[in-house]
Amino acid sequence: MNTALVSGLIILVLLIIMLIAGVPIAVALGVSSVCAILPIMDLNVAVLTGCQRIFSGISVFSLLAIPFFILAGNIMNKGGIAVRLINFAKLITGRAPGALAQTNILANMLFGSISGSGTAAASAMGSIIGPIEKEEGYDPNFSAAVNIATAPTGLLIPPSNVMITYSLVSGGTSVAALFMAGYIPGILWGLACMLVVYVIAKKKGYRAKKRHQLAAVLWFSELPVLPALPCLLLIVIVIGGIIFGIFTATEGSVVAVVYSLLLSLFVYKSIKIKELPKILLDSAEMTGIIIFLIGVSSIMSWVMAFTNIPELVSTALLSVSSNKFVILFLINIILLIVGTFMDMTPACLIFTPIFLPVCTALGMTTIHFGIMMIFNLCIGTITPPVGTTLFVGVKVGKVQIETVFRQLLVYFAAIFIVLMLVTYIPNLSLWLPKLMGYI
Repeated sequence: MNTALVSGLIILVLLIIMLIAGVPIAVALGVSSVCAILPIMDLNVAVLTGCQRIFSGISVFSLLAIPFFILAGNIMNKGGIAVRLINFAKLITGRAPGALAQTNILANMLFGSISGSGTAAASAMGSIIGPIEKEEGYDPNFSAAVNIATAPTGLLIPPSNVMITYSLVSGGTSVAALFMAGYIPGILWGLACMLVVYVIAKKKGYRAKKRHQLAAVLWFSELPVLPALPCLLLIVIVIGGIIFGIFTATEGSVVAVVYSLLLSLFVYKSIKIKELPKILLDSAEMTGIIIFLIGVSSIMSWVMAFTNIPELVSTALLSVSSNKFVILFLINIILLIVGTFMDMTPACLIFTPIFLPVCTALGMTTIHFGIMMIFNLCIGTITPPVGTTLFVGVKVGKVQIETVFRQLLVYFAAIFIVLMLVTYIPNLSLWLPKLMGYI
């Protein structure tokens, strides 16, 4: 039997068995990878090489950006910016049909991009906007569905940790280029959901009871504008600095930590010094999990390359069809299915080495593929059975998952259309990186 096929089956079967048994994903990856190489390599050599791969996989300077962005996100999550961004978003949505739901979408896009977390966005925005929507007569299931469907947009709109992870595993794709490439797809996701909300809200008669005067907004006499500006400046400073070459992504993450800390301690005064140890501990725990995953995934990447598993997958896909569009569609479907039961980071680490060679052979750039894959995996965070953002949104909205999921279907349809556009129209991802000179 073909070596690649044997190794691939060992990885697949062992991963499924161990995940069902509740084994931590990092341990499952490491064990299945080492077992997959045993048919052609001695155990001692396999273990030694695996240890070397873990060390080389995490001994990368760019990885330092991840713990700092995690820390900055945790500081901002507890720094009271959610209310300020919501008030700012209200000024933009005005009295459009479903204005509060539209505000939720816009605030999710802003907060998600600042915090880098879909679950944090769903939790913060749902807990604040949800009760207000209920008071104004919104259906709680409708409100929860809107919040859940748009919470992951911030994972596409930079800064985003999963983009940094992808940059590493894809062989050094420019982080700045990936950051720029994520803007249009992330915004299109939000706009597609806004369109759905507009149609549903108009049908149900959801309208805002208060509208801010345009003159007041323009002259900044409305108080919600000024408190939100420091939050928004974080995006400008960090992303602008990275894009224009003032500092690297790693240095930008440090700037984000310092800025968010000063903002929370001295401007908003929403965090006390005694709360910092808990924030640091939470950030360290999350960092440890992600870094260990990246290290262990290096073993799997080496095993796949050594046994030619990507070539096997490529051959299998090409045997189904030689049409580029059909193959890309199949890859999208596989990634959507994977996203339903696997978290974003391990899925990115596992499937990048498998599908990236296939897509580059079809003429797709590493930047375009990265955005397409991250888009797919973002959808996975709001789909059962392992949709973390879905469960957070349901809990915060105090609704049943069955009723919310039915309402989510129309949003899934809109998001899927955007996914197809992102997949088959490369310039949606590549136009901004080209404009900035990264391609």
